[in-house]
Amino acid sequence: MEIRELSIPGTFEITPKQFPDDRGVFFEYYRFDKLEEAVGHPLDLKQANTSVSKRGTVRGIHFADVPPSQAKYVTCTRGAVVDYVIDIRVGSPTFGKWDSVRLDDVDCRAIYIPEGFGHCFVALEDDSTVSYLCSSTYAPGREHGIHPLCKTVGLDFEIDEAELLLSPKDTEAPGLLEAQKQGLLPEYEACLAFYEQLNAGAKEAK
Repeated sequence: MEIRELSIPGTFEITPKQFPDDRGVFFEYYRFDKLEEAVGHPLDLKQANTSVSKRGTVRGIHFADVPPSQAKYVTCTRGAVVDYVIDIRVGSPTFGKWDSVRLDDVDCRAIYIPEGFGHCFVALEDDSTVSYLCSSTYAPGREHGIHPLCKTVGLDFEIDEAELLLSPKDTEAPGLLEAQKQGLLPEYEACLAFYEQLNAGAKEAK
């Protein structure tokens, strides 16, 4: 597989090597050792989720308190989505910036989103099926959101805004700057310290 760092340091696009034959196709969409080489520590898998979405469905922008937050390894097993990683860490050189990866059932790519980042995707096709490998379990009291249409973030959904389908929870979420005022966003330095803790733990385990 090929692992490429995105424009925001610490986030990665993963493209598997596919082996097609007359029976179908085989590929590895996740390798803990390859990901650990890129990230510095393994993904400590605690929960796996699947969502199925109509075209135009937007899920996010979601994030969780650090620590432990929730790192995610996301792929699309049916249909197609555009998946976004947003740097919401206050004090980060790339605060408010985002990058995206098209995830679909053709290239079978995945995206790695570290702890402390915002995550969002939009479904480009009906029945788009997205699977997430997560480093921690869902904890409602530690989960937060940013309005996906926040002008400060300015995500490009590649679909007409009239087609977008948002949940009431996401519609009611604050914008990025309002979330910062409310003290909801993770601090960059705290995230770096947490990454270092995870990296040190990985080294000790070897």
